[in-house]
Amino acid sequence: MKQFMDDDFLLHSDAARRLYHEYAAPMPILDFHCHLDPREVAEDRRWDNPALIWLGGDHYKWRAMRANGVPERFCTGDAPDREKFRKWAETVACAARNPLFHWSHLELRRCFGLSGLLTPATADGIYDACAAALNAPDFSARGLLRRMRVKAICTTDDAASDLRWHRRIRDDGFEIKVLPTFRPDRVMNLADPAAWREYAGLLEQAAGAQIRSFDALIAALDARHAFFHDCGCRLADHGLEQACAADFTAAQCEAALRRLREARAPDADEQRAFRSAVLLETARMHARRGWAMQLHLGAMRNNNTRMFRRLGPDTGFDSIGDFEQARPLARFLDALASADELPKTILYNLNPSDNAVMAAMLGNFQDGSVPGKMQWGPAWWFLDQKDGMERHLETLSQLGLLSRFVGMATDSRSFLSFPRHEYFRRILCNLIGRDVAGGELPDDIDWLGRMVQDICFNNARDYLRLGIQPATEGMANDGIR
Repeated sequence: MKQFMDDDFLLHSDAARRLYHEYAAPMPILDFHCHLDPREVAEDRRWDNPALIWLGGDHYKWRAMRANGVPERFCTGDAPDREKFRKWAETVACAARNPLFHWSHLELRRCFGLSGLLTPATADGIYDACAAALNAPDFSARGLLRRMRVKAICTTDDAASDLRWHRRIRDDGFEIKVLPTFRPDRVMNLADPAAWREYAGLLEQAAGAQIRSFDALIAALDARHAFFHDCGCRLADHGLEQACAADFTAAQCEAALRRLREARAPDADEQRAFRSAVLLETARMHARRGWAMQLHLGAMRNNNTRMFRRLGPDTGFDSIGDFEQARPLARFLDALASADELPKTILYNLNPSDNAVMAAMLGNFQDGSVPGKMQWGPAWWFLDQKDGMERHLETLSQLGLLSRFVGMATDSRSFLSFPRHEYFRRILCNLIGRDVAGGELPDDIDWLGRMVQDICFNNARDYLRLGIQPATEGMANDGIR
């Protein structure tokens, strides 16, 4: 019987073990979509105890704790940190087969060197050991990035952000790239017209221009886009229920803007027109400046009204939505492709029933200009666990080119989440190794290993063009030797 989480964890063939240990494991990390706070990197934040760094802001853990009957004061409330950690340990002990069980023990091993199980009986000892480790010089925010062999991260940043912390990191000469990602979602959030008007004021201040017309709004966004570009940004991100692809007229967009500036809600047709026009115009900006556009599709957010009013967004009350995806997405991408304005694009779906839809959609808009120009992003949020990753890789392999895949991103707010890259890499190597063992792929470990290295790091480096030096020279297309 195998030991829990040994060196060959998730690796079930000789080929899988060789691919992981010899090729995947040595690769550094490029985390091109995360929610780390750049201020914490700029100030090189330190944490006094594991509850602060491990539980703070992590709605994955909060959801599990609530499901385990843990009162809210131990999740987001004012309970003492040690007590919060004890409640988390109780939850982990009840989380067998949940991805949090694997992730948590990987993080204890890779970040803190602790190989024991987290249980109520071991909670205090692990808390004390982690607290002692966090006092070491290399356990600051920057130290953790170095320990995890990170080459670059791309954070997620509002379009009106002044990016002061990114600029400070750059000016400090920190060797790891911490780059912004342009996210204009608040411009398209029309549910609260008063909040929209307040945000428009922030955007005016950031752009240095008044927004009195729809054209002025687009000009302000373009000014912010140019500012982000000058700060090293090469990625945009849009979090949407579905692609916005309604027909629209200039008059509808102007009418919607006029109502919003008066803190009144546009009618349904005006809202659809406004969102579709903003998404189309920002996509054109991405194409002009050579960026990649990420579309995160399908989240149904803030389902629990009482808790949303109490805690705000991103606190663990979002879920998988069942919105129509194929037709509006095809229409949106086609509008851009028809005018030769389609940027490099990474699609993410949250509903697993859309897996084949996404993988097949990519092939409609590949144009031969860039290898893997249209990407199906890594399994995301509720899907970034073992089964979700395996299904994603299987479908991508069958309907696209696995060898061109840009690989894993954590989508995380925690500096301890980088072992998720290891989790992905082991799953990837096991799938390929299984096919070698079954005679479905040739037993050419060097050829397959270089493909694995490309997926782990090189493809994302080449696709995003962030100025990162090669880790190894990818040779996925050199052929079988």
